[in-house]
Amino acid sequence: MPLSLDALQTLDAIARNGSFARAAAELHRVPSALTYTIQQLESDLGLTLFDREGRRAVLTAAGHELLNEGRILLKVAADLECRIQQVAKGWETELRIAFDTITPLRSLFGLIQRFESQRSGTRIRLSTEVLGGTWDALMAGRADLIVGASAEVPSGGGYAVLPLMPLQWVFAAAPSHPIVGEQQPLTEAVITRYRAISVADSSRNTPPRTVGLISGQDVLTVATMSDKLEAQIAGLGVGYLPLHLAAAALGEGKLVALSVLFPRADTGRCVAWRANRTGKALRWFIHEFEKPETVAAISNAS
Repeated sequence: MPLSLDALQTLDAIARNGSFARAAAELHRVPSALTYTIQQLESDLGLTLFDREGRRAVLTAAGHELLNEGRILLKVAADLECRIQQVAKGWETELRIAFDTITPLRSLFGLIQRFESQRSGTRIRLSTEVLGGTWDALMAGRADLIVGASAEVPSGGGYAVLPLMPLQWVFAAAPSHPIVGEQQPLTEAVITRYRAISVADSSRNTPPRTVGLISGQDVLTVATMSDKLEAQIAGLGVGYLPLHLAAAALGEGKLVALSVLFPRADTGRCVAWRANRTGKALRWFIHEFEKPETVAAISNAS
């Protein structure tokens, strides 16, 4: 194969320095070695990479194209080398974090920005899950860390948990929805007459869960908690919403909080991971979630 990292590094150095002599000084090699490398590359490719104009080396059109693409390869190689070195020091190549859609994904962006200062080389992969899907992702190995999961830890053990603030719920509907005219507190018999908006459990390997639904009630199922919020604002149905997500719509009059005879109790949620995982990136995030200010920011994000 005519292309090599050494040949691309040589091409890059000559192009940046404008001459073989200055490039040789930068690479700590003699100019004749660079000349041989470029001549061999030109011979193997069957094209001219430089027009020699006096003491300056000027790239041809083909040389420019090879340089542009070659610099991409050089960066990939450098990143790979850095990542391998970081793995040897205990950093994961990738950390997969799954969020329950009750907790907005953007609430983690500040943490990720701070994590970048570690220069770990670890790639972060974010995903969203619903209801039991967060625990399902951890159990199935789709995630290394889950955020906003139910505090009900699955049986079998092997998991470590940090609590987040309990989740408060509000039963709400659009002000134009007919349920608003019903006598309060609302009974189950009354609520059953109106369509509920539900979020589909994203579990793949464990039985899906349903929460806050009454047997016999008509249901419109959506993909995320944000979709549920918007559907209820649009008057498509009623149901419980996390108070921190519904607060703005309630304050703006887009939703109305309704009293129910048997309100839904606050529910616990948590951050969890497999207890036997010891990678540095995972430990860094765990340390951050041990801070009260991080827990508050994640728990109250809307």
